Amino acid sequence: MFEPVRRLLVTAIALSATALPAALVAPTAQAQIPYSALRNTTEGKYAAVVVDANTGEVLFAKNADSQRYPASLTKIMTMYLTFEALASGRLKATDTLVVSPRAAAQAPTKLGLRAGESITVDEAIRAVAVKSANDMAVALAEKIGGSEERFCALMTLRAQELGMTNTRYVNANGLPDSRQLTSARDLAILSRAVMRDYPQYYSYFGLHDFNYHGQSIRNHNGLLAKMPGVDGLKTGFTNASGFNLAASAVRGDRRLIAVVLGGNSVAARDSHVEDLLETGFDVIRRRQMGERITVAQNLFEPAPIGVIDRPATEEGSADQAGLRIVLTDNSNLRGPVANRPIANPPPPPPRPVAASVETAKGKARGKGDWLVQVGAYRQKTQARSQLAAVSHKFSKHFANAQGGVQGGEGMYRVRFSGFTADEARAACAALGAKRQSCMVVPPSH
Repeated sequence: MFEPVRRLLVTAIALSATALPAALVAPTAQAQIPYSALRNTTEGKYAAVVVDANTGEVLFAKNADSQRYPASLTKIMTMYLTFEALASGRLKATDTLVVSPRAAAQAPTKLGLRAGESITVDEAIRAVAVKSANDMAVALAEKIGGSEERFCALMTLRAQELGMTNTRYVNANGLPDSRQLTSARDLAILSRAVMRDYPQYYSYFGLHDFNYHGQSIRNHNGLLAKMPGVDGLKTGFTNASGFNLAASAVRGDRRLIAVVLGGNSVAARDSHVEDLLETGFDVIRRRQMGERITVAQNLFEPAPIGVIDRPATEEGSADQAGLRIVLTDNSNLRGPVANRPIANPPPPPPRPVAASVETAKGKARGKGDWLVQVGAYRQKTQARSQLAAVSHKFSKHFANAQGGVQGGEGMYRVRFSGFTADEARAACAALGAKRQSCMVVPPSH
């Protein structure tokens, strides 16, 4: 029998509800300092957010927009793009992956196949979801993108399209790199997108174990077995990030997503996520009984911050002694990336695409060929709704632009055309001020 999480509801703290995604404020740039110190030291590593997956409402947020290191939570995006390839038919679960020297050379945790050995796509996905296998994440990236570099450019682009305005990827597994950044809110957006866009594959995140060649491998996510209703998603750990967890639980017809970054131990992180989810469900229950509240909580246990308590066995993407860490001038890397297009993003492997464009009312001036993208959706109805909402709410900025829904590759992108570079950036700045996701798209893209 599940023992209720200890908490004490003493005072009601009204937190303004906000919908995903939201515009973020860039922290102060830092450059040429140790990797472990690149985070915002005034906040520590801790950040958290709780989201109602049904509506996108943020029920709780603490440092949710501050940049953090994702560690193995990176693999949620790796799997999102893998699911996209499966859903489009470009990849099959029975396809064979041949492990490259680069994939085989990844630091633990990994499945440990040698270069030239093979594994099925299904087995590789299970190894990533359960064991957090760094080698299999790279093998999938190379299979889908042609190279890990190309795949990571696609990861960052998809993050921007989903509204993850504070995220950048440079590797597919989350091993330490000072350029790889995200936020708790962005990870909640991604977690919600996985469930919304690929429900047929979401169960991979809920696997309790994985059997490979007679070896039984247990999932790092202890809440899968401990807390009723939890069915995903992913754990992560490096010395620089602390203990991370994106978790989702469902009760009745309601689902919550909780993301906690920077825990000081597995136990503290798991307990805090459990407490956040329990409190979130309690808030929903009280609303259904007629109480007019947004969030009312005073958690019994403090946020999991403090000295990192490294486990006896490494979890997920743990740093390894002697592992090379990339140090760069971070002045151009920290802060929101949504309005900074990827420099020469490589295209995905060629494949036939049936694209369509639906145009909204409006006439472009024709004086500029820059675009402004305000959303990307799996459902055409969602894209149309967003097009109508933005056209109405921000009519001043889009009165002389042409808006439309572009369909292709399983995504429906809401875009406005007819801007110069300055006009596009100004329009995105206006939307960002109202916490609306926006991305400037250059002419060549």
